[in-house]
Amino acid sequence: MQTPPPRERRLLLAVDAPSLLHRNHHARAHTDLRDRQGRPAWALHGMLRQILEAIDQFAPDALIFGLDDRSTSVREGLYPAYKAGRAVKDATLVEQLERADALLNALGFRTVTPPGLEADDVNASAAAWAGENGWDCVLVTSDRDSFANISAHTKVLRVIDGGISGSPLLDPARLHRLYGVDPHQYLEFAALRGDASDNLPGVAGIGEKTAPILLREMGSMRAVWADIEHCGGENLVATLDSWCAETGARRMAAAMLKRLTAPGARERYDFNLSIMSGRTDLELGLTPDVPGSPGLLPLDPERVARVVDFLGVGATTHLAMRVLTEPAGSGRP
Repeated sequence: MQTPPPRERRLLLAVDAPSLLHRNHHARAHTDLRDRQGRPAWALHGMLRQILEAIDQFAPDALIFGLDDRSTSVREGLYPAYKAGRAVKDATLVEQLERADALLNALGFRTVTPPGLEADDVNASAAAWAGENGWDCVLVTSDRDSFANISAHTKVLRVIDGGISGSPLLDPARLHRLYGVDPHQYLEFAALRGDASDNLPGVAGIGEKTAPILLREMGSMRAVWADIEHCGGENLVATLDSWCAETGARRMAAAMLKRLTAPGARERYDFNLSIMSGRTDLELGLTPDVPGSPGLLPLDPERVARVVDFLGVGATTHLAMRVLTEPAGSGRP
């Protein structure tokens, strides 16, 4: 195979570790895989296997892993019902979530557990860091919140049922095809729609079909709220009526204005936006110009062999030795 030319920008792979652990816990529980001490390891092994496959696919220069602070939550402090309704975590999942940091650090990866925050915030900060430092970035997660970080140089690999190879890699064009919004509009779209998985209701009557129309025609929710405040929504009604006339769609402007001006609608939107926004200013501790820094590839072979072999899956140890200890390829995602 011919070696591809070196890429112009280095690549940071940022991984939402809890999302991978949750998915692998449910998908692989039937294996009852145990490590060499007899502890549950199927979620940890599944997460590591997917990480190795992602490294093999993208050949990053550095990796960073976000973990949730499991002791306290800023968002729950603001909204005690945040994520209420989710099933209670199985004890074996909790145990593996608590061991993930030790496993990743033992391999030589860089992990960040932001006080009171979540892996989503690490992803948002990783995307910001990459932009500020001239890197490309791929965010690996199953959570849609990271879609707000997509840009010309940041993509999101949304891990779904097909695993790494079968998961969609979202860039601005693909995001627009999926949701009808550009990345800079995604948070506004999500705040209008709400998020049932986080127990965040949206603005009543505005969902995945109507929110993109509103944002596309008005440009932003800032423009929408300004029009409502200063003009009673006249521009909104005229713009949407014009769009309906041009496209033959059923007129919706009056109903849309009514929903946006209903009691509590603006407050619901603003609250959702504040809860959903990821932090972009976290200190990640990345020092890619310092040889041997945590997270830089390749890793120490002896260390990798010892740590991965403890999970007791020879094929995974073999893959880890190949993708973690040998010089990275130079293919672009």
